[in-house]
Amino acid sequence: MRVLIGGGSGFVGRELTRLLRNKGHQVTVISRQPGPGKITWGELESHGLPPCEGAVNLAGENLMNPLRWWNESYKKDLFSSRIDTTKTLAQAIAASSSPPHSWVLVSGVACYKPSLTAEYTEDHEWTPFDLFSNLVKEWEASALLPENVAKITKQVVIRSGLVLGRDGGAMKQMLPAFWLGLGGTLGSGTQPFPWVHASDLAGIIAHGLEPPTDPPSTSPQVFNGVAPALNTNYEFTKELGKVLRRPTVLPVPVIALNALMGSERAVVLSQGQKVIPKRTLEAGFQYKYPDLTSALKEIVGN
Repeated sequence: MRVLIGGGSGFVGRELTRLLRNKGHQVTVISRQPGPGKITWGELESHGLPPCEGAVNLAGENLMNPLRWWNESYKKDLFSSRIDTTKTLAQAIAASSSPPHSWVLVSGVACYKPSLTAEYTEDHEWTPFDLFSNLVKEWEASALLPENVAKITKQVVIRSGLVLGRDGGAMKQMLPAFWLGLGGTLGSGTQPFPWVHASDLAGIIAHGLEPPTDPPSTSPQVFNGVAPALNTNYEFTKELGKVLRRPTVLPVPVIALNALMGSERAVVLSQGQKVIPKRTLEAGFQYKYPDLTSALKEIVGN
């Protein structure tokens, strides 16, 4: 299978590329920079979709970029980097004389309202309630294909939790503090902490890329890209400290998170949702890292 990956040079994209190539598939990455095995977004717009059986979009400005201050310019980049690239790929698929059999968008669980008690499966009906839920709404809407193409191309949306892995993402930023014994819960620590190991998220995407066995529905198939374990931030913090053999006694107050990150962005860490991968499990996906202990031991090399 030939797979086209938008944002394939990023953290999750590298993991997905390794997995697909190990399975014998050909991968072409859409990137801002040209190079071997790559095309640029400009080339996609001007030359159209290259021959492929599957397409994925993972492109987007890093929400937790520590080098960027939370302001209107950053918010604009968060939206445009996700929505514009998704729209570009969807339009190229729609215009292709030979569209792929599968089109996968990876969005986020921010569409589900933070709650200490509510549990969200893919069947949950939702409406936007804040900045990030509005982003998910626009992001997923920009991926929709015209009905005539949707009868040929299977549309898949994977709503990812916080992605944990050794090569990047949140762990890369958190580990130095934890190694120094300076790690601690964020806010109260009671907030749900939806997470997924990068290897499993890549596996869920690869699962979504498989050819449809029946004619596709014209509506996207939605899967929650999270581990089946329901953990809190406190449980994550204590487990990471245990695996590293380091103390975790320095909580970070919400007021400090707000000051460091901006209150809108800090919500992602200080609040959370109980997200259940109901359809992901029903589809037969087998997790390599279904619990925090196995995931964190793999990441820190224990």
